[in-house]
Amino acid sequence: MSDTNENTGNGTTDLSADEKPAYKVKDIELAEWGRKEIELAEREMPGLMSLREKYGSEKPLTGARIAGCLHMTIQTAVLIETLIELGAEVTWSSCNIYSTQDHAAAAMAKAGVPVYAWKGETEEEYKWCIEQTLVFPDGKPLNMILDDGGDLTILVHKEYPQYIADIHGLTEETTTGVHRLYQMLERGELKIPAINVNDSVTKSKFDNLYGCRESLADGIKRATDIMVSGKVVVVCGYGDVGKGCAQSMQGFGARIIVTEIDPI
Repeated sequence: MSDTNENTGNGTTDLSADEKPAYKVKDIELAEWGRKEIELAEREMPGLMSLREKYGSEKPLTGARIAGCLHMTIQTAVLIETLIELGAEVTWSSCNIYSTQDHAAAAMAKAGVPVYAWKGETEEEYKWCIEQTLVFPDGKPLNMILDDGGDLTILVHKEYPQYIADIHGLTEETTTGVHRLYQMLERGELKIPAINVNDSVTKSKFDNLYGCRESLADGIKRATDIMVSGKVVVVCGYGDVGKGCAQSMQGFGARIIVTEIDPI
């Protein structure tokens, strides 16, 4: 099913760089296609490209061993290569069993990035993929976390606490993940300094609103190929994401119903 030099196995509390494959993706032959799309995406991501140009020679992230658990898409590939350009070592898994773009994962594997992601993972494979990112090829463990949804963070706290002392901090991108972090904090379980990326202006005012406004319609059309006009769409929650989703569906002619538990 996927290109690797080792079969998927169950994770253990003792991880070794010698016992894991260099990468695991659906099909490494998709790398050329992925590289072409990455080059196109770079033109649409001037912020990251400017960081490469400004700080690439300084390598400010030298010494950072970043384990990422984020949708393995073409855009994420641009982020990964930016982190590497700035001096970081990176390992990667996807935060969703269905969201990986296999050509993007193949391109990263071809470039030498330890990536463990493919579209259509089982729950067991999903956990296995995350576990592979905890230890780097040289045998050293992660010292930073880039998370989306909190699964990597929670896995480290619950099953691999021996790595916590070396982790300088983590970033969390999503509303769901941030809520999980606050719950951990209230219970006294959060042992790593955390940065709430979700509430940054560039995330909440651009990605949450405008990104969802386009990606929701794209996802529905690709998955169902139905006509939205005339449909009744219920939007659960009216934050920035909910607003973008409501605007998107309204633009296609749907009748919108909004539910919201927050009276303000």
